[in-house]
Amino acid sequence: MKMESIHVDKETLIFTADIEDWYANLLRRCILREVPTLAIEDIEFKKNDSSLYDEIIAHRLGLMPLTTPLRDYNFKETCACKGAGCSHCTVKLTLKEKGPKMVYAKHMKSADPKVNPVFEDTPIVKLGKEQKIEFEAVAVLGNGKEHAKWSPGHCFYKYAPEIKITGVKNPEEIVKACPKNIFKIEGNKLIIVEKKIIDCHLCNACVEAGKGTVAINEDKDKIIFYLESFGQMKCKDILLNAIQTFEDKLDELQKLVKT
Repeated sequence: MKMESIHVDKETLIFTADIEDWYANLLRRCILREVPTLAIEDIEFKKNDSSLYDEIIAHRLGLMPLTTPLRDYNFKETCACKGAGCSHCTVKLTLKEKGPKMVYAKHMKSADPKVNPVFEDTPIVKLGKEQKIEFEAVAVLGNGKEHAKWSPGHCFYKYAPEIKITGVKNPEEIVKACPKNIFKIEGNKLIIVEKKIIDCHLCNACVEAGKGTVAINEDKDKIIFYLESFGQMKCKDILLNAIQTFEDKLDELQKLVKT
């Protein structure tokens, strides 16, 4: 497989690869459904005088992304504790606050310093005068096929665009028509900005403006893959885990076929 990295940081990964669409879709599904993350599953409210019901606050906490040191935790059902809940498969987060104040995610105290809300300024609830809230939450590993709160990010792919220019007479109109600024004018000639070509979403606005002088096609042999992390893990770790999960499933299938 030939791959080329276009953009990499903690939250976003964009790369091109000469893979077929079925494999790109399989990789996308592995990322969304199979890569495990930590999320709050159980909450015990000891006090809640706020204007929000326990269920509303619990729902908000469950959807809150948590940093996930994946190597430190096991699935609860496969842990050595046999599902009883230990420090290797569960993380406790506690909160005890009194109003008047806005309670944020950063006010929760985690039993593991490596596990904390990704966005610490996420509001949980606003407390009025003398109002109190106290709870103990338990986070566990899960994956997106069980519930979206365990999904590690958002990803999609598309075919790489192929743009051909022949005999353009109105370059200004084509540059103006493109919403992604794919083109520029140099020496009265229409030029494709190579670094911007991946942004093309095949809207064909340039084709219409060019009146037959611009053509756009999809390169069926080249995929552009986009991955955006919700913050639980780095994009690189998400991608590698998805690939490893796929390989493990193939090994399992091979064993079943042999038996």
